Amino acid sequence: MTDPAAFAALTPDDVLDALAGIGLMGDGRLSALNSYENRVYLAHLEPGTTLADTHPAVVLKFYRPGRWSVAQIEEEHAFALELAAAEVPVVAPLRLAGRTLHAHGGFAFSVSPRRGGRTPELGDAEALEWIGRFIARLHGVGARARFAHRPAVDLDGYGREPRQWLLAHGALPLEVEREWADVSQQAIDVIAGSALSTCAASPFDPESAAIATLRLHADCHPGNILWTPTDRPGGGPHFVDLDDCRSGPAVQDLWMLLPGERAERQQALGALLDGYEQVRDFDRRELALIEPLRTLRLIHYSAWIARRWDDPAFPAAFPHFGTPAYWREQIDVLQAQLEAMQEPPLVA
Repeated sequence: MTDPAAFAALTPDDVLDALAGIGLMGDGRLSALNSYENRVYLAHLEPGTTLADTHPAVVLKFYRPGRWSVAQIEEEHAFALELAAAEVPVVAPLRLAGRTLHAHGGFAFSVSPRRGGRTPELGDAEALEWIGRFIARLHGVGARARFAHRPAVDLDGYGREPRQWLLAHGALPLEVEREWADVSQQAIDVIAGSALSTCAASPFDPESAAIATLRLHADCHPGNILWTPTDRPGGGPHFVDLDDCRSGPAVQDLWMLLPGERAERQQALGALLDGYEQVRDFDRRELALIEPLRTLRLIHYSAWIARRWDDPAFPAAFPHFGTPAYWREQIDVLQAQLEAMQEPPLVA
């Protein structure tokens, strides 16, 4: 495995050499794009060289070593290309020299077209309805087959394992460790049991398969959807990152787009499902999974930061992380989630 420190020290020369290694010539203009997990760069190509006429600028993504296997990354790419072939607006990697995944200096990387846009207006019911149709189209393709290598959004991967890792690696200050351990275990127990009693079956229950799971974006927050003006060709929403694609229930790709307080979330959910159900059916039992999924993401997110703490980008980006105050906030949020998981689910 490549040394994580070398990944953190990736240089512009490394990026341009990687481009040249697959027959693309950068003109020297290179910009780092916002990404904590991977290293992502916008590179402008020399006019008149390979690909420059159709793609004057491309995006290179260098994958964090050890996170995904080659088979898992290639499965992400295959899913993106399948979506693009079905005319679902996603930014798929370019196939160059017969491949979408390349290697340079021990790092795996891909090259994609540049696509701009802005964060969608989640207060706009018409935009939410459009996004709902868009997600339903993605799910229509996602339901055609199963992932062979990508993991699932489930209780073990998002709850039990991250919690155990945090406790085993001394990630919490001693003065808050026991309280967080207790409340996080309570949350996991609720998710595994009574919180889902209103749902006939759950993907968190290994004995039940009644709620369908499918290939998802799985990290469908507003930052991963870009909106382009609707008066332009191809305008509307498009996905820019399938790095976290997994299998799971359809509602996983909806709940992160629900803003604010319960009344606002209810209204936004209605607009999303108005659009979604123009394209495919939605199982209303999945609405009981929204707060459990939100709770699991909180545990998973804390472990994600802790696992990356040796990367200099993380202490700079999350200076509050790891302090007693941070973990007390997490305790308060998890306690609030325990209450939220006892409330009736949203309806639509």
